[in-house]
Amino acid sequence: MSGRSSLQVPSILTSSLVSPNLAALADPPIRQIDATVMDYFLIELVNTLKESSAVATARQKKVEKEMIEAGLIPPPAQTASSVPKKESARDSVTSLNSKSGKTAPVDEEEEAVRMRLEAIGIHVGGNFTERLCRDRPLFAETLDAIKFICKDIWAAIWEKQVDNLRTNHRGVYVLQDNAFKPISRLSSWQGRAEAVKRARIYAAMPAGIIRGALARLGYHGAVIPEITSLPQCGYLPFYTG
Repeated sequence: MSGRSSLQVPSILTSSLVSPNLAALADPPIRQIDATVMDYFLIELVNTLKESSAVATARQKKVEKEMIEAGLIPPPAQTASSVPKKESARDSVTSLNSKSGKTAPVDEEEEAVRMRLEAIGIHVGGNFTERLCRDRPLFAETLDAIKFICKDIWAAIWEKQVDNLRTNHRGVYVLQDNAFKPISRLSSWQGRAEAVKRARIYAAMPAGIIRGALARLGYHGAVIPEITSLPQCGYLPFYTG
């Protein structure tokens, strides 16, 4: 009797320590969703963040105006290069003009939406990379991490691999997708140029995903989306350390 009870104790303790909920957290089941869900989600996400950012920007300007009128802060300096909203555009997470030392007009509302989309993408890309790299060894070279982005991340999220990868061997890489899924169905009745301009905002979240994935792998820098003609899209990761 005592021998039988001693054999049963470990099984009782094990079952009490590892509950089904903990086992599910340690090794969660794989859940699959329709591939078009991400497309619909991104469309609604952009529209929602546009409205939310407009409200937040208006609230911020109102507070700033009240503080200026109360003499708490100095009024902003007037710039001669300011242009109407319809002519200003920012096409990337970090513009190429800023890299070259030039300044470009920025649409405040578009910039606010882009920053929020990028922040969401960074969070998604980092968590996604952890799941895909769970059973992988550490990457020895930066190029190995970039290839992981081009093959595994791209195929898992956008169902294809990158069409072209180039580098100058100085920390700058160009990832080219000739049929980028998030912008493949975009169009505008105002013409192709307007469609390209609108596509840039939809490239912000994927840029954040790439940046978040690389940051989780230990590579920090900026990711610049470039769209010259639909549905082509290129991403230029710059590394600072």
